[in-house]
Order: sequence, then structure tokens, then C-alpha cells
Amino acid sequence: MSTKTRILEVAAALVAESPDGDVSTRAVCEAAGVGAPALYRHFGDKEGLLSAVVDHGWDKYLATKRHRDPGTDPVQDLRDGWDTHTEFALQNPNLYRLMNSPAMRTPPAAALEAHQILTSDLQRAAEQGKLRLAPELAAQIIMSANVGIALMLVSRPATFTDKTVSRRVRDAVHAVVFIPEVMTPSASPEAEQEVRVPATAARLSALLSQSTPPGLTPAETTLLTEWLNRLSNE
Repeated sequence: MSTKTRILEVAAALVAESPDGDVSTRAVCEAAGVGAPALYRHFGDKEGLLSAVVDHGWDKYLATKRHRDPGTDPVQDLRDGWDTHTEFALQNPNLYRLMNSPAMRTPPAAALEAHQILTSDLQRAAEQGKLRLAPELAAQIIMSANVGIALMLVSRPATFTDKTVSRRVRDAVHAVVFIPEVMTPSASPEAEQEVRVPATAARLSALLSQSTPPGLTPAETTLLTEWLNRLSNE
């Protein structure tokens, strides 16, 4: 194991064990058996070390996302994705708070990758006519809600004691994002129209993103996509 890797793994372990999630460079050096110059040579300063710990945490999180095989039902994949996100936070509370700390001025590339994976699943849902919003907007809604409830669970465990709260928030958010799975015959034409128009627009926008229609110029396609996104996001 290289010196850099040893320092990083020791720092990640100390963050996990710390009562407040903080760690000193002196404690890291002592636990890793290295001098301060070695730490500064590899990571620059404490902020650089913590940034590396954050990257390490995101790689650990994305291991649950990168190599999974998409199921036939993207909505179920998104439910499962929400649950694994929350479970990761509960199993790694200090690391999760650090990963989502506003003190980290530049979002790690892995955080953007996680958002892209979520958007890709929503794109599949839109292509199947199951999404009532544009995938990009739906991804922002789901990610902000999932991170928010996960942070509350790990930061305020004495207040957020109900183990079902994450699932309840998930289902409430998904009810806004997805088409109702069952359209009852008793639903009024106005209610069906309110759901079907945004869903149809979201689906057509998702399909257009796969290939440019032969009868439209690129500018016309861009304009059509903008109109469809407006309809789906109303």
C-alpha cells in the first residue's frame, strides 16, 4: 500500500469514528505513521485531505450504482436507488455529512456522476410514458429531497426517530414526479388530461433526445424540446 493510500484510508477511518466528523492532520499523521511533510506533499493541506476523503466516499457510494443491471421497470429502480442512498447515509453518517457539506466549494466529479445516473433512470421512465416531468427537473426534485431527508436522519437522529420517514418522503416525491400507476375508470376527463398532457410531452421530449427527427432542423428540434419541457414541467 502506498503512503498516499494509507494516509487516505486512515483519514477516512478517523472521520468515521470521530464524534463530530472532524479530524486533525496531526491525528492522521500519528495513526498513519507518517510525518506532516508526507501528508502535505500528497494532499496540500487539511482541506485537500478532506476533499480526497470526500472523493473516496463518493466512490464508495457509486459502487452501489455503477455496476447494477437496469431492471425492466425504471420506477422500481428509482425506488431502490432512493433506499440505497438513504441506507448508505445511515451506515456512514460522518462521511455522508462531509460529502454534502457546503464547505466543499467544488462539487466532486463523482457527485455529478451520481446525478447523471439518476437522470438516466428518469430518462428511461420518460421513454416508457411514466414520467410527468422532464427528466432533468425530476432529477433535481428527487436528489434534493433524498439528500435532505438523509441529512436529517444522520444529523438529528433524536428528532427523526421514525424509520419509515424516508420511504414516506420517497413516495410523496414520486407521486409528484410519476404518473399514477392506475388510472381508474371513474377519473374525470379533466383529471386525466391534467396528467396525460405533461406525461406525453415528457415522453416525446425523451424520445427526441435519442435522435433528431428527419423533418426538423437542429434549431427547430431545440425549440420543440423547449416547448415540450415547458408543457411537462407546468
